[in-house]
Amino acid sequence: MLKQLAESKGDILDDIELIESLEYSKKLSTEIQEKVEKAKITEEVIKVASEHYRPAATRGALVFFLLNELYKIHSFYKFSLDSFIIVVKRAIKIVADSMKKKKEPAEGAEGEEGEEGE
Repeated sequence: MLKQLAESKGDILDDIELIESLEYSKKLSTEIQEKVEKAKITEEVIKVASEHYRPAATRGALVFFLLNELYKIHSFYKFSLDSFIIVVKRAIKIVADSMKKKKEPAEGAEGEEGEEGE
């Protein structure tokens, strides 16, 4: 485009090809600007969502490295990644079961209150 501007002779407004090129560039620039704005919003959403997972990731890393260092206590404590995954799945199951137990009495209490009110 700069080459076309430099090489244009006479009135620039008479060069149809140059004007079309400028219009296309303006349209492309506008589209890019809109996409940049969407990308900024998406980036912020991703940052917020990832911060929710940070505490769990920190604890998971701590458990992994603790398990990894247990062999220093005794050679019996040698762990692989598979054993780490088993420990994490077991912990998730324990937490899920405890959350389920907490929910059940709460739901039962609500149902009982509703019956008493009738």
